[in-house]
Amino acid sequence: MKELLDVESAIRREVGARLFTVLAWIPERGALRRVHSSHPGQYPVGGEKTVEVAKGWLATCIEGRRPYLAADRAAVREIFADHELIESLGCGCVINVPVVEEGRVLGVLNLLDAEGSYDEASVAAAVALAPLAVPALRQAVGAGEGR
Repeated sequence: MKELLDVESAIRREVGARLFTVLAWIPERGALRRVHSSHPGQYPVGGEKTVEVAKGWLATCIEGRRPYLAADRAAVREIFADHELIESLGCGCVINVPVVEEGRVLGVLNLLDAEGSYDEASVAAAVALAPLAVPALRQAVGAGEGR
């Protein structure tokens, strides 16, 4: 989706990211489906993951509609089962930003970079850019209904 390439460009310019993915939220399955990836070899579009193991993340990002910051490798290891792959790509911090429209979570922006790259100012910048993903995620979520 060209719109998500534009979101990625804005994220790279305003916040920075070595790895950037966008996931559509599928509430009926408690799953996230990848609809955009800067690294399709490691994180292919169409891949899904359930968030059962990350209750704290789920409560913050999906239920609470708040961004999640894992500022260092230890925090990444605590919450992400794929932390070894994340680290192999040179990433040691993560910002997850829910994309919300009219109170409904459509999906999540995932920004990853070297350990220590992100702080609360980075989170605020990412949150400000999240609305750019609404049209593409609205389309992605609509296309996935009934599956």
